[in-house]
Amino acid sequence: MSAGPTSFCGIELAHPIINASGTFDAIAARRAFGDAVVERFPFSAYVSKTITPAPRAGNPPPRLWEEPAAMVNSIGLPNKGAEGFLSTDLPALADLPVPLIVSVMATSAEEFSGLVEAVSARDEVAAIELNVSCPNVHSGLIVGEQPSETEALLEALRPLTAKPLIVKLTPNVAAPASVAAGAEAGGADAVSLINTLKARPMFAGKPWLGAGSGGLSGPAVRAVALQQVSDVAAAVSIPIAGMGGVESGSHARDLLDVGAEVVAVGTASFRDPLAAERILIELRGLDPVAASSATSEL
Repeated sequence: MSAGPTSFCGIELAHPIINASGTFDAIAARRAFGDAVVERFPFSAYVSKTITPAPRAGNPPPRLWEEPAAMVNSIGLPNKGAEGFLSTDLPALADLPVPLIVSVMATSAEEFSGLVEAVSARDEVAAIELNVSCPNVHSGLIVGEQPSETEALLEALRPLTAKPLIVKLTPNVAAPASVAAGAEAGGADAVSLINTLKARPMFAGKPWLGAGSGGLSGPAVRAVALQQVSDVAAAVSIPIAGMGGVESGSHARDLLDVGAEVVAVGTASFRDPLAAERILIELRGLDPVAASSATSEL
């Protein structure tokens, strides 16, 4: 376990703490707090919100449900679409002092291809994360739930870009490691996991969320994340971004110890936008080499 500089699928990072897609709005944070966000940016790489080919309004409200040790979200990936993101958001995100990873999602290999080509053509982008949680319009299967579908998608996308392709894995399958192996066989440079677990909060006998169900995240999923990251690490040789319930430096260390190269902070940032900064400080305190280096820099 190291809390110091690291390399993730060829991208050099100052430390192993990044953000989970959609959990830290860097543009909104900069509007609210100015350049202090850039000067004190808590992540070593920034993963954008997921973008889709066309704009999306997202799911109807309510969109959030809180539990004592978890949160269920049903946001629905609202975004400006590829054109809006590339013309408006990407230039703003390019000011961040860290490598930029853009998350994309589509419903077919053709749509994914268009996104990958458009995004990878931009010099501001260091890597692309593929959110494969949407049903394929041709087969009806959710790509990220099927090793063969995942492999086929990567085989179609790999020739389109030299930039790293990171596959975001769903935990809602019997064997995520098999899907990870399919991603690796198709040419993925890395995988990230876990995404949220399917959940359905109820209130007064009815579903609370506007879309009926959503994704569970937070401390309640941490043990699931540790097991699945461990399983995937045993099945593939490509690097892993581990996430799921990280609230402290020791939680981050656990994910690194079971096979992750980097750790993403997600739900914790909703409660404390600087949670990642605290987690990194705690992680460095657990790593004598990184702690000594940080002290000498001061």
